[in-house]
Amino acid sequence: MTLKIGIVMDPIDGINYKKDSSLAMLWAAQQKGWELWYMEPQHLFLRDGKARANMAPLSVDMNPDSFFTRGEYQIADLSSLDVILMRKDPPFNNEFVYTTLLLEMAEKKGTMIVNRPQSLRDFNEKLFATHFPQCCPPLLVTSDSALLRAFHAEHQDVIFKPLDGMGGASIFRITADGVNLGVIIETLTEHGTQTIMAQKYIPEIIDGDKRILMLDGEPVPYALARIPMAGETRGNLAVGGRGEGRPLTDRDRWICEQVGPTLREQGLLFVGLDVIGDYLTEINVTSPTCIRELDNQFDLDIGMQLMNIIEEKRNNA
Repeated sequence: MTLKIGIVMDPIDGINYKKDSSLAMLWAAQQKGWELWYMEPQHLFLRDGKARANMAPLSVDMNPDSFFTRGEYQIADLSSLDVILMRKDPPFNNEFVYTTLLLEMAEKKGTMIVNRPQSLRDFNEKLFATHFPQCCPPLLVTSDSALLRAFHAEHQDVIFKPLDGMGGASIFRITADGVNLGVIIETLTEHGTQTIMAQKYIPEIIDGDKRILMLDGEPVPYALARIPMAGETRGNLAVGGRGEGRPLTDRDRWICEQVGPTLREQGLLFVGLDVIGDYLTEINVTSPTCIRELDNQFDLDIGMQLMNIIEEKRNNA
């Protein structure tokens, strides 16, 4: 079965060849003989009730010096594609929302969108984890300074973070001495006008912030533990963390069992769970990464696993 598969992503010219998960997906789709079509969010538009795009044919290669060839752009209906991978990185702003709304119009015409546009809008990556309180550490979501101060007083060692960040940006640890507590609260909440999350600090972060990839609600059997640099509290690879693959623990699998059915119900085919110690801290639904690291360490082909799931779902549609 030959499929026409589009991708909406940040500029392909700027991706990291060694680490990019979208590239792994494109390699797998091309290996299956599918047509690839490339778009960036600004290429999508609406004309006379039809969601369309200025899209370009794409081919990819495993040559780091020349890993893609993009053809001439041409205007076509989004619904002319069988599948569209939505792989635009946050920030999750109005433009991101508008892109999902246009993709949803194509979805209603029969195009499969991965991940489902409504679910991308409905499930904030920080708040989604709180749907599973049995899996989470003690936490608080608020813009209220008094509540945040009380949470710190109760737990002594806490993490404060924005609800719309990625890659470890603007994450603060406040220990028992409370140094800079006031200014951190003021900065993150923009003087009480922005809602943030507070979590009890999980000391097991020194052993790594584990990324577990979920394919249609089922986990890849290995996690990538992102281990912080010395002096850091963040394990994100984007801020210098080191990635070390590990088999899933019994607790990891239990967390996956709690979350997996909801992911399937909501059309979230490719998701990254973040787990520190025994606790689920985030559920990443927009553009999860770590395919390449796990593929390389364990001789996997996660991109192909995802394409096989997509193909099966298209066949059964």
